[in-house]
Amino acid sequence: MRPLALSRPGVDRAAHHRLDEAWLAAAWSHPSTRVLVVSGGQVLVEDTADGRTELVLVPPFDAPVSENHRYFLGTDEGGTHYFALQQDSLPGRMDAAARPAGLREVGGQLSERDAGLMVHAVALENWQRMHRFCSRCGARTTIVAAGHVRRCPDCAAEHYPRTDPAVIMLVTDGQDRALLGRQMHWPAGRFSTLAGFVEPGESIEQAVVREVAEEAGVEVAEVSYVASQPWPFPSSLMLGFMARAGSDTIQVDGEEIHEARWFSRDDLRQGIEAGDILPPSGISIAARLIELWYGKPLPGAPRQAAQPV
Repeated sequence: MRPLALSRPGVDRAAHHRLDEAWLAAAWSHPSTRVLVVSGGQVLVEDTADGRTELVLVPPFDAPVSENHRYFLGTDEGGTHYFALQQDSLPGRMDAAARPAGLREVGGQLSERDAGLMVHAVALENWQRMHRFCSRCGARTTIVAAGHVRRCPDCAAEHYPRTDPAVIMLVTDGQDRALLGRQMHWPAGRFSTLAGFVEPGESIEQAVVREVAEEAGVEVAEVSYVASQPWPFPSSLMLGFMARAGSDTIQVDGEEIHEARWFSRDDLRQGIEAGDILPPSGISIAARLIELWYGKPLPGAPRQAAQPV
């Protein structure tokens, strides 16, 4: 299976520095430090002459003033520190090549470092915007730990970035066909793997069995874990599985899944090549699970980003 676009290592998060205000201040003022501005899940990127896409990273003295929404992202092997700044809008740029972009658009085109920085920054921004008040007493919380904790000044409760575990699975039957479904609001022809959130008190394996039964009416007999992928839209962690069906009878729920079908490899290839079937986004773990079963990249799959030397 090809590397997952949003699961690449990026930089060392160096979490032990998050409570060290003196160290953070020194890191921020260092001339080699670089800053990523994030707003509404978007950042500025540039397309280079050799076909790569890179984050626009600026030194601290060129970044907007925003001490209350400054998040430490980590340090690379060369000792460069990285911060994110959350803003209401992206700053204007003199460089006409810079453009705003979201993870779905450029996540698969970025280097390991840039992809890791962007995923981290977007996930923190989503959480910060949605969790400004204490869930225990309702008071407005303050940002601590370099953006990774919100603390309530009234009841002293501490709140941490939320991550919602979700299972996503490629189910195959006795004929080695893949079960793919589509939701009603998706574009015509869009088919993907089944997925759903893990419920309280449930193991991830149990969630796979339950979700497939609920959405497609198919009984699952075997479940094997493959890989995980952060999915900050806004706060999920996708846990990928391959599963074997105990039956091939399909009965969709009509709510989450509007249609589901068994696909042979030839069915899928012919459908994609004819334009009748739209596979899932190339940056998603769904696409990689399908490729794992298919045996090679899907027709028309984009190439992975070139990694820096």
